[in-house]
Amino acid sequence: MFKKILLPTDGSELGVFATRAAVGLAKSQGAQIVGVYVIDPFPYIGIGDASAIGLQAYLTEAKTAAGVALDAARLACAADGVPFAGDTIERNVVYEGIIETAEAEGCDLIVMGSHGRQGVKALILGSVAQKVLTHAKMPVLIVKS
Repeated sequence: MFKKILLPTDGSELGVFATRAAVGLAKSQGAQIVGVYVIDPFPYIGIGDASAIGLQAYLTEAKTAAGVALDAARLACAADGVPFAGDTIERNVVYEGIIETAEAEGCDLIVMGSHGRQGVKALILGSVAQKVLTHAKMPVLIVKS
């Protein structure tokens, strides 16, 4: 039923649960996993050299975190013999980057974690998972902690 599964990851513990679910599903379906780590834009817009140094430090740290998260997904896939391809992208809006990647890669399912916030926290903080679920044109499997 599913041949290409997008696995957005952020390297969190919840991301590990989503990875396990995606790998198990991919193995049962004979599917491939496409991992993606979306880097948020630099949170500070300043003037001068301090801004450039801060931006470079931020991007270096974000790319390191992306590499660690994607390597963990790659290892989980390799352990179960599931084909894996991963990429790091930079987008102003994380959920749009996830959906764009799913469409560009021809994925037929997105598997991702959700922190399961409720009430005021969910209202104030929003949810990348909720936005992907709302805007994606393909099925989305949300893995909760």
